Amino acid sequence: MEKKPISIIGMPMDLGQGRRGVDMGPSAIRYASAQSLLEELGYEVEDIGDISVPSPESIQIGNPKLKYLTEIKDVCEKLSETVSSVVERKRFPLVFGGDHSMAIGTIAGVAKHYNNMGLIWFDAHGDLNTGKTSPSGNIHGMSLAVSLGIGDPDLVNISGYAPKVRPENTVIIGARELDPGEKELIAQLGIKVFTMHEIDRLGMGRVMDEAIGIVSHDTDGVHLSLDLDGLDPKDAPGVGTPVPGGITYRESHLAMEMLAEAGILTSAEFVEVNPILDRENQTAKVAVALMGSVFGQKVL
Repeated sequence: MEKKPISIIGMPMDLGQGRRGVDMGPSAIRYASAQSLLEELGYEVEDIGDISVPSPESIQIGNPKLKYLTEIKDVCEKLSETVSSVVERKRFPLVFGGDHSMAIGTIAGVAKHYNNMGLIWFDAHGDLNTGKTSPSGNIHGMSLAVSLGIGDPDLVNISGYAPKVRPENTVIIGARELDPGEKELIAQLGIKVFTMHEIDRLGMGRVMDEAIGIVSHDTDGVHLSLDLDGLDPKDAPGVGTPVPGGITYRESHLAMEMLAEAGILTSAEFVEVNPILDRENQTAKVAVALMGSVFGQKVL
């Protein structure tokens, strides 16, 4: 990957899910020495701080089918503007989170600079619910649907355009817990999903070869949205919605190493690190180690 200068943005978002603590994710990732690792790899790195997010205690939950909708919309607009300004300065936006609803803002900020952006969604979940299909009303389970132009208009039209990405340019890797409405949408849109069944059966190398081929075909940029719950909880315990039987630590590194070799990424975010649920900052350390592989760190 070209050593484009990197801008770190913190997104202490915890409005999109039901378990507190994920707002401390950006601090945990920073504490795990993300910036110094990237600088050791030869990158020029700036940290432009955190987007301001109101605490759940200070606001009303609103519509139980779309919890904290207004506030999530507002902070995702701010994140979108910040990410967009980073891209305009010819820098690589690297966003630390925060719950996965923040991807609505990140993707809105980067996709406006590309005619046809590819998207890798590394996650145990599909995040393809809407207010009508979500069992919880938590918007972190709707962020991919929103980015595809499906869902509440206030979220879909953030930054004034929709959709941000197309289903044929989107790949989900690591899925193992999908709601009925999400399965229907996957079938309807033809989204390529590599569940844990495919990863077990084909191996991560072949999965990534196919995924890279899809997201780089006729695209002019690729975004990585990596939810730490994509990994097995044994390796990444500090997440709000852990699902057993996930991607191993080593498989995750291989995936990131292959992305680095392909040289296709133009932006990335690492989300759902929850220090309250973690052990000795293990999950943030995993996130930083995976960043190392994304940005070209090798064993030899």
